[in-house]
Amino acid sequence: MLRAAPTFRGPRWPQITSRSLRVGDGSPRDLALDFRDGRAFQVKSGWELIRGLLIFRMCSFPTLVNNAEKLLCWSRRVLGRRGFEAVMRVTVYGQFVAGSSAAEVRDSEGRLRALGMRAMLAVPIEEDLGQSRSGEGWYEGNERAMLGCLDISGGGEPPGMMQLKITALMSAELCKKLTVRLKEPRGAEELAIDRLLCVMDGEDLPFPSLTELERRHFLCSLRRLRDVGQYAVRRRVRILVDAEYTYLNPALSLVTMTMMAKFNSSQAWIWNTYQCYLKAVSELIAADIHTAAERGVCFGVKLVRGAYMDKERASALTQGRSDPIAESWEATNISYQRVLDHLLELSAKHRDKYRVIVATHNEHSVQHTLGRMRELNIEKDDGIVCFGQLMGMCDHVSVTLGMAGYMVYKSLPYGAVDTVIPYLVRRAQENQAVLQGVRQEQQLLRRELRRRFRLPGARTTPS
Repeated sequence: MLRAAPTFRGPRWPQITSRSLRVGDGSPRDLALDFRDGRAFQVKSGWELIRGLLIFRMCSFPTLVNNAEKLLCWSRRVLGRRGFEAVMRVTVYGQFVAGSSAAEVRDSEGRLRALGMRAMLAVPIEEDLGQSRSGEGWYEGNERAMLGCLDISGGGEPPGMMQLKITALMSAELCKKLTVRLKEPRGAEELAIDRLLCVMDGEDLPFPSLTELERRHFLCSLRRLRDVGQYAVRRRVRILVDAEYTYLNPALSLVTMTMMAKFNSSQAWIWNTYQCYLKAVSELIAADIHTAAERGVCFGVKLVRGAYMDKERASALTQGRSDPIAESWEATNISYQRVLDHLLELSAKHRDKYRVIVATHNEHSVQHTLGRMRELNIEKDDGIVCFGQLMGMCDHVSVTLGMAGYMVYKSLPYGAVDTVIPYLVRRAQENQAVLQGVRQEQQLLRRELRRRFRLPGARTTPS
């Protein structure tokens, strides 16, 4: 049991300021992994190097990213469906996507394994407000896609990972209504985890705050999530539930914690995502740690900085709410390190209960984690701590970690071009700050091209 596990409140918080935001303890051992020697790119073909440079360069222009949908529609009209798909497959799709068939996905997984990395598959399906579908057909189709993803991901050791968006299986409109209800006096009682567990077990319970149509959809959604969770355990795949927008997240966390209560009794099969650019992240994760501790279940965390900053701020301004986002990028970095440090300490103290994936492209955060792992005697391959980056990005960090024996996962969306490209556009628009900050990766790509083609300015990379 974890009833005595510490929370984030009070003086237990590490005191971190911008001046103390550094890599590990600053000793030479923390710099044992060099993410800047460029060896990671020696395994890439010449075209892959050029493609990466071109895509990163294009993504550095906000006007191009913000108008990507219009440009892609125009390209489709000019090239036709087959021509458009062919161009996408050798450019954007080829850079960021695992493929559209099980065979293509397994080929991508095999190439990752050869470099010491693992795949974290993502089904590119989600829903936002105003996109709700009538009936259950669309959500049931998404469930079948999730189960198919688990078939591809499962069966190996260590257990696989899959990303899941709750709004692929439950209406975003309902999630918003549940979020509002949770803030009301009797909302927590009506939406208690134990009641949701009863629904997952087949009971037909009333939810007075919902219309009959909403109630039936809620019941169907919870049972879809139950089915996905059960199959994930059977296939030995960890499910990482993505965070979305603040007007949905309380409902998403409620459902995720219910899944944890059902499936995480002996291992962390269900993980939740926490966005460190939120001012309230400390309180949010503390509450969920407390819930997991009370129930004696394992707690898995995907720790991110966050991707919806611009939309969150615009939404808060429009609705007259206070801005939920940290005042600055530096404040977000401080928050990330503080939460990360506490999770690492909990993981070292309760090794059978906590799991963390450090999902970041920030080299300082990765180096800091490596230093803290050594300080806390967390082994690189015991599964307590792992790292996550996007397919097609941050390879200089991912490959270096993988070849050094650390557990590192690449987020791999997969599916047909028509399905995945709109998903990639949304991710690019949400992650413009990250895309504009890949200067180090671009420099390493250029260096490898110069070395390979004996161009001026090439530097010899140690073997």
